[in-house]
Amino acid sequence: MGAGSTRSDVALVPLAGLDAAAWDDLFARARAPHPHYSRHVLAAHRAAGLAAADLSVLTVHRGRRLDALLPIRSRRDITGLGRSVAVPFRSAFVTATGPLVAADAPDALDALVRGLAAAAPGRAWRWPLLPQACADPLRAALDRAGWSHGAVAEFARPVLDRRESHADFLAAHPRSGRLKDLRRRARRLAGDGLLRLETATAGSELAAAVEAFLDLERRGWKGAAGTAMACRPETARLARALFADADGPVRARADSLTLDGVPVAISLALTDGRTATLLKTAYDEGRRAQAPGLVLEAEIVRAFHETRFADRLDSAALPGSALEDLYPERESVIEILALPTGARGPSLAGRIRLARAEHRARAAAKRMLGRR
Repeated sequence: MGAGSTRSDVALVPLAGLDAAAWDDLFARARAPHPHYSRHVLAAHRAAGLAAADLSVLTVHRGRRLDALLPIRSRRDITGLGRSVAVPFRSAFVTATGPLVAADAPDALDALVRGLAAAAPGRAWRWPLLPQACADPLRAALDRAGWSHGAVAEFARPVLDRRESHADFLAAHPRSGRLKDLRRRARRLAGDGLLRLETATAGSELAAAVEAFLDLERRGWKGAAGTAMACRPETARLARALFADADGPVRARADSLTLDGVPVAISLALTDGRTATLLKTAYDEGRRAQAPGLVLEAEIVRAFHETRFADRLDSAALPGSALEDLYPERESVIEILALPTGARGPSLAGRIRLARAEHRARAAAKRMLGRR
């Protein structure tokens, strides 16, 4: 497929065909970057067998410069009454799906929307997990192109913007009682031995932390349910590839809360110098009463302020996260459905009703399983 104007060229290219330097340059210039469509993360999915080498990536170029990027696929979906709809690439470990769009390319998003229509002629787009910073400009570009669109669902994700100091964070926190409780639990943990925060960002220390995470998560309820990353070969491969040394703008970070050198909680994150996305956490469930996972999160907040390794912490959480008590700020995350002019199949309103019914059915099933 090709389309474009005198300023921008729009094309579908296979994942394996993207230029690494241009991709990293786009990430550095993106106005609302997230790690999931960075070179490192998609390469990790490919290495794990969770993304094919020929996964389609919609791109916008000006000459050799890459101005926008979105990996896409099609799937059968309830909103198409069993027919295919177009969706951004997503795995269970992708928590945001906004396109990477250069801040210095004002026409790139309009060009990308032209590409959406050409990539999936007449098909609906179902777009989950859109942070508001991505959703607002995307919806404006869809309006300019004459698309119809609407919101299916929205939730507030906990985030934390760094204060001038950790003391400032503590003094202004709206849940001072919760912080006091976490300090009490930390003291109880420390009563059993030497409690430390250990951070790994490269080399053998990072690899060892990832293996410790896989073991700790496998020994908990996720292991019993078969959903821990170590339970499936492809997700174990993803963990080892995702949270590993990288040469681009996105790097891995592992924070471990150790008791006499033994991890009792581990957090795995991706950082880009601006935002740290905290993707995975596991803790020793035998110490549940001491809340080692939350004590670790509080220690990460302390290190965040003291070492300034990022400007924002993104919880990467779905509704009901325990971090709602720790992170005061919220970022809206939206799911939208969008139809180009002349789209076939159900109306937009009908598709939104179907999507919402699917959400309700999944929530009911989750509640029923939780009672067992």
